[in-house]
Amino acid sequence: MRELYTYFRSSAAYRVRIALALKELEYQVVPIHLLRHGGEQHTPEYRRRNPEGLVPAYVENNHVLTQSLAIMEYLDEAYPETALLPADTLARARVRALALHVACDIHPLNNLRVLRWLANELQVEQAGRDQWYRHWVALGFEALEAQLQSPDTGLCCHGDTPGMADCCLVPQVYNARRFDVDLTAYPTIARITEYCESLPAFQTAHPARQPDAA
Repeated sequence: MRELYTYFRSSAAYRVRIALALKELEYQVVPIHLLRHGGEQHTPEYRRRNPEGLVPAYVENNHVLTQSLAIMEYLDEAYPETALLPADTLARARVRALALHVACDIHPLNNLRVLRWLANELQVEQAGRDQWYRHWVALGFEALEAQLQSPDTGLCCHGDTPGMADCCLVPQVYNARRFDVDLTAYPTIARITEYCESLPAFQTAHPARQPDAA
């Protein structure tokens, strides 16, 4: 029995949905609405499952896993078919670095709780919050675009098969589009995203196709 506690627009949960779809693993969706009633992620019931109060949380045979990259690493080890990481050691390090660049350097500065803190505690107006968001995405994408100028990049971030880095990239681009980030300066990022979004696994995981989509 597999369960994924998820929110349709959460990029971290989106990553895991892509990974599960790539591996063709069935699971039950448990929606956690991050905005309704002050955020369902803060309820005592959910906090007992995930003390971080974040999504996703992945449950398999009563074991709870948190943090999207840790969940993807587990899935790759437990279900090695359709690998998310390449076999070569150096290649694995490259893919991890690309994934971590998105998950640790770009996303944390722009997630919901940061934007809410800017609004509620610092009284930053919407225009200022949007400027904050676009600044950090642009800084991160500039570096990522440079990293992708490598012979190891193919149709996907590494070679022609989607993996962990693509699972992280596509949701970040989805969010960037929501905030009207101009992607013109990042043609490789845009090309890889367009290719991945044409694949069934990425389409299945898309926020608009989730049962809790507004």
